[in-house]
Amino acid sequence: MRSLSRFRLITFDVTNTLLQFRTTPGKQYGEIGALFGARCDNNELAKNFKANWYKMNRDYPNFGRDTNPQMEWQQWWRKLIAGTFSESGAAIPDEKLHNFSNHLIELYKTSICWQPCNGSVELLQQLRKNFKPDKCKLGVIANFDPRLTALLQNTKLEQYLDFAVNSYEVKAEKPDAQIFHKAMEKSGLENLQPEECLHIGDGPTTDYLAAKEVGWHSALVHEKSYAYLVKKYGEDIDRDHVFPSLYDFHKKITDGTVVW
Repeated sequence: MRSLSRFRLITFDVTNTLLQFRTTPGKQYGEIGALFGARCDNNELAKNFKANWYKMNRDYPNFGRDTNPQMEWQQWWRKLIAGTFSESGAAIPDEKLHNFSNHLIELYKTSICWQPCNGSVELLQQLRKNFKPDKCKLGVIANFDPRLTALLQNTKLEQYLDFAVNSYEVKAEKPDAQIFHKAMEKSGLENLQPEECLHIGDGPTTDYLAAKEVGWHSALVHEKSYAYLVKKYGEDIDRDHVFPSLYDFHKKITDGTVVW
């Protein structure tokens, strides 16, 4: 862990870095849909969820926060859920949509839908044991709606973290530099310099390159090969800072084989 002692702030992405879905949204949506009488094929739901996710992010970025007039994040999800089911051949009647979408919104705050990624809990435990909060702060920076705090509480990760920054509340999504500046501010550390910060995430653009762009150090947790990543995202990705999982990152950090 000695190579991490130079950092005063270490932050993590959430989805597919610290936490992952227990089952696909298609399967989860299908189960809840069936309870409300909306039966459709899970594969269709998965495909249409993905399509609606991209469409909503394009048309109403940052869960509706950046649209004019501003859309409430709950309304953003209601729109996505309605689109996903109607395109899968099982439109939710208007009178049921509110309760139905609220049920899903609440469910996705819990460990029913989420589980820790390989090695995430062990790494956080070790970091918390090795670095006291006055020496090094641990945080989360995520493109997420305000449910993030409740999700970290419900999955029992909050106990290891000093703070969490979600994009909706700070009005900036990764890869925007603003969200990294907000994290430095929220850490409460005096005279904190970008080179004293490390961000760990699975997004080559939104996490790894975005953090480097603001002068931070960064680590990429990604199962694709280094050759694939360089071909797709460019030469700025350092081979020594790419890890298949947090378990692997933890192991290499412990062995002292990672140099920043």
